[in-house]
Parts: sequence; structure tokens; C-alpha cells
Amino acid sequence: MANQSESKKISVNSTISLKGIVKAIFNDTVHVQIGGKIITLPVSDFSLEKPTS
Repeated sequence: MANQSESKKISVNSTISLKGIVKAIFNDTVHVQIGGKIITLPVSDFSLEKPTS
């Protein structure tokens, strides 16, 4: 049997990875579908380079 004495740790500000489908990108938000939900994320959360024109 596995060692049960190990404590499970939860850390704040940890990074998780989710796969989703990008549905729309606007000036300052990205809309991503994960399962049946569409979530809105601010572009500032990503390290995206804006195209120079």
C-alpha cells in the first residue's frame, strides 16, 4: 500500500495548465472554452507581443 503519512500540500499562486479552445480575442480579453464553459481572461495575464504596424 502507498505511504499514507505524506501530507497533501496546496500552494497559493501555483500554476495549472488547462487545455481549451480560444473562441475570441478582443483588444484586452481572450475568451477560452473549457468543456461547456467559456471563460474570459485578460490579455495582461499572457506574455503576448502586440503586432507593430
